[in-house]
Amino acid sequence: MVVDNSESSRNGDYTPTRFEAQVDAVSLIFSAKTQANPESSVGLMSMGGKGPEVLATLTADFGKILSGLHSTKISGNCHLATGIQVAGLALKHRQNKTQRQRIIAFVGSPIAEDEKTLVRLAKKMKKHNVAIDFINFGEETDNEPKLRAFITNVNASDNSHLATIPPGPHLLSDQLVTTPILGDDSGMGGSGVGEGTSSGGAGTGGFDFGVDPHLDPELALALRMSLEEENSRQERERKEKEDKDKAAAAATNLGTVAEEDGKKEEEDENAPLLPKGGEGSSSSGAKKRKDDDDDKMDTA
Repeated sequence: MVVDNSESSRNGDYTPTRFEAQVDAVSLIFSAKTQANPESSVGLMSMGGKGPEVLATLTADFGKILSGLHSTKISGNCHLATGIQVAGLALKHRQNKTQRQRIIAFVGSPIAEDEKTLVRLAKKMKKHNVAIDFINFGEETDNEPKLRAFITNVNASDNSHLATIPPGPHLLSDQLVTTPILGDDSGMGGSGVGEGTSSGGAGTGGFDFGVDPHLDPELALALRMSLEEENSRQERERKEKEDKDKAAAAATNLGTVAEEDGKKEEEDENAPLLPKGGEGSSSSGAKKRKDDDDDKMDTA
């Protein structure tokens, strides 16, 4: 994320000031992007003063982002083109190369660069697969033509957006909730300066559990964790049931085998004893012949 800390950010046309409005919006964007995907990481830099300055490298720790915001000093003019180039270099040297690259830039002061320079930079960013979102406020009427030309040339599959927010009693962060920058993650990935893949759908109103994670991120996170725990519990119960069924089937098979072995042994015990080698039959025949011979001798 790139914040505008130029002298114009002191103006109070946005509650409470343009710079403080950016601080609230940074907090909202960080929460939305990091909670949408645990692999997302966000960096922070400023583009006012004497030149762009990296305030926090890519991180998932909001404390580092907050520390960078508090150390930012308001001074100088906005250096939009240079700020985008520095942000692109920070993304190029990210550790996780699977993360998709995105720059979200707050523009709250007049843009010094001409449209031709911005268009050339936009084509360069598109070539390096860097998506860019602009939050145009403060000088929205004067800056919109240049920013729109930039978005037209950097856009690839509708992955870059321009959100123009006029001044009023509303908070800048509240108005961002209804913009594609937060509301539509299709093709966006998921984080601020450096991002991983992300699932979203807030722009269509298809919220999980009927809760908008951007409006109440803590409740949405609690519901999501509760659902994951319930799914894990059901999976454990399913595995336990399968193990019990397998154990019961194994016990049944063992009982059947034991019963068959018992029947076989019982049949063997009840089987009649047969004479071995025909000896019984030979002895009976010999005895009968002897008796016949004795009878003949008596008769003689």
